[in-house]
Amino acid sequence: MPDITLDDLVAIHHIEQLKYAYFRCLDQKRWEEMETLLIPDVEATYSGGTNSFSGRDAVLDFLQRSMGAESFHSAHHCHHPEIRLTSATDATGTWAMEDTVIMLDFDITIRGAGFYEDRYVRQNGRWLIAATGYKRLWEELAPRASTEGLQLTASWWRTDGRSSLAG
Repeated sequence: MPDITLDDLVAIHHIEQLKYAYFRCLDQKRWEEMETLLIPDVEATYSGGTNSFSGRDAVLDFLQRSMGAESFHSAHHCHHPEIRLTSATDATGTWAMEDTVIMLDFDITIRGAGFYEDRYVRQNGRWLIAATGYKRLWEELAPRASTEGLQLTASWWRTDGRSSLAG
């Protein structure tokens, strides 16, 4: 493995922060902030290519349409980053990802895991996502009604994140 410099470690840290912000914006539906994380001609391929989009507007439109409802709750966690700096302005990354999605309108919960493959570019001193996409290791779907006593006791949108359970 080649020697890693302090500058390399700083760049890798910035790329990690970028990916963490991507998932935070996704789960909190912060579309305007998400826009600042993507280059204008970003490429996205979700679900192993089932959903592919070219350009920031197309990607954001898909995310807003598919995940924007207040009845759609998601939590994405990424870890085990493998970031490779390919030049001073280009990098790639592989991330393990786990997610949970609660779709209240359809009364289902979806859980899964997969790997993201990303490409990053540094523009004006800032790292941005140039391409992103994931392929599933597995995914499972469960009807919520079949789980006796299951209830959503907090929601970022419906309860301002406050739990209805007594503290």
